[in-house]
Amino acid sequence: MFEWSETDEMIRGAVRAFIDKEVRPNLDALDSGEMSPYPVIRKLFSEFGIDVMTGEMVTKMLAKQRAREEALAAGEPLPEKPKKESGGSPFSGQESLMAVLIGELSGVCMGLVSAMGVSIGLGATTIMSRGTLAQKERWLPDIVTMKKVAAWAITEPDSGSDAFGGMKTYVKRDGEDYILNGQKTFITNGPYADVVVVYAKLDEGDGAEKRDRKVLTFVLDKGMEGFTQGKPFKKMGLHSSPTGELFFDNVRLSKDRLLGETEEHKGGDGRDSARSSFTAERVGVAFMALGIINECHRLCIDYAKNRKLWGQEIGRFQLVQLKLAKMEVARINVQNMVFSALERGRAGKQPTLAEASAMKLYASEAATEVAMEAVQLFGGNGYMTEYRVEQLARDAKSLMIYAGSNEIQVTHVAKGLLAQ
Repeated sequence: MFEWSETDEMIRGAVRAFIDKEVRPNLDALDSGEMSPYPVIRKLFSEFGIDVMTGEMVTKMLAKQRAREEALAAGEPLPEKPKKESGGSPFSGQESLMAVLIGELSGVCMGLVSAMGVSIGLGATTIMSRGTLAQKERWLPDIVTMKKVAAWAITEPDSGSDAFGGMKTYVKRDGEDYILNGQKTFITNGPYADVVVVYAKLDEGDGAEKRDRKVLTFVLDKGMEGFTQGKPFKKMGLHSSPTGELFFDNVRLSKDRLLGETEEHKGGDGRDSARSSFTAERVGVAFMALGIINECHRLCIDYAKNRKLWGQEIGRFQLVQLKLAKMEVARINVQNMVFSALERGRAGKQPTLAEASAMKLYASEAATEVAMEAVQLFGGNGYMTEYRVEQLARDAKSLMIYAGSNEIQVTHVAKGLLAQ
């Protein structure tokens, strides 16, 4: 893949029309928190038929899985096995569409992408890949259609980059149930989520080293006794994406809330589930970074053509040209990364964690540099909210922290190289 297809460009035009109508006029309200992102996302899903498409896909997938399980239980011949198992993303086969959608939204209001991406890309995908059929039927249809919002809770106050080793949130067995205690922080959608996927250490009371204890994954619903969702944090950027804390005070969890309903999940413990999500999330950061770069690129070219100083357009000055040229180099590089990821996905070859970390590291740094240079190119205007490049700079910076700080990406890339 070396360029966007005609279909991709048609979708881009339609998405831009939606953004111009529904997002740009409400940017101030979204950025201030006055307007919730979720109705906008639901309207997007409705207008583009994404809710119907994902709903039908999940319904068919679950029906096939139920038919196989019922045939197996009855000792009957199994129905033909689908080419793709039920694990993976709810948007499998629609990666190009989602890349265009994510890129266009990120360049205008990246918080919408974060809210949507965490709900479906992390919340729904984790349930899809690790849940039993009953669990998938219970939660997936509402999440993939955005009828309900999901959160994905792993980060804690003392265990950001050291997500597993420093994890203090724990569960203890209590008969057939589990009792959950602890706290999570920096949780996207946390304040308003209807469904929350929570990672916790299993405390078996045997004095085992805390860092090495098994990690289990549970699904909680809003309003459960002992489960408190904190108010949204005030952040530097991504204002339209609610982020907050979650508190667990002796929350009783029945076994049907443990994903897979077993502590010995065939896909490994919660660490393996999270690592798979990290890979997808980091590739997604490259898609978001491309959106930031494209919008800065567009705004700066337009400004360089129309802003005049000393009787001529500033685009005639070589230092301004240097900034534009570097933006173009960044745009080409990150776009090629995105094209490579899309092409490999179509071929069924997903990137390794190290490769995804490399994409995230480069793309997030490129987007931040481009956005900061955009502010500089606009001069005093660039520091004013009405010109929007200041918002792009604030949002871009989050990409260097989001999905694991860039310092951690370096270690993952290096470990991947040294393990060869």
